[in-house]
Amino acid sequence: MAIRLQPRASCDRLQGERGGALAIQLKAPPVDGEANAALLRFLAGTLGVPLSAVELVRGATSRSKWIRVQGWSGDQVKAALLASARCNQLDQSAWS
Repeated sequence: MAIRLQPRASCDRLQGERGGALAIQLKAPPVDGEANAALLRFLAGTLGVPLSAVELVRGATSRSKWIRVQGWSGDQVKAALLASARCNQLDQSAWS
């Protein structure tokens, strides 16, 4: 699964899909692997899987990353993350 990461954002969130990759913003800085660790925690928490099931396959020093979730296809990961983003947007708009 392709991810385009933006570190040092104002909040942790999935922005949507851009050019075949999922765009994710995280508060963590890109220092000493903090953004990579935050990405794995974000994905595990959002997907409801153990942290050990999420692996950074490629892109440790790049904004473009490839991740793998054990037991999930790329399409399943994308669908679950996009559905989660829609739910979060609906939840936030209810309080506006």
